[in-house]
Amino acid sequence: MKTKITVNSNGSLKVEGDFIVVDAQGNEYNLQGREVVSFCRCGLSSNKPFCDGAHKGHFEHNAVAFDLPPRKV
Repeated sequence: MKTKITVNSNGSLKVEGDFIVVDAQGNEYNLQGREVVSFCRCGLSSNKPFCDGAHKGHFEHNAVAFDLPPRKV
């Protein structure tokens, strides 16, 4: 399955598929076999970088897809 990232309105980034997550030093997080995780975007999670639902009522972003500008050369 191709990795899929969903930007949730008023919430997390949901990642599904075949992936690994590493920290800044390249150490791999043990996902305990999960194929779906959600990443915090609001900064309020006590389980960063993963979402724990702390954003509820404290984070607003209406996720609507758009085209990025062309890459700078």
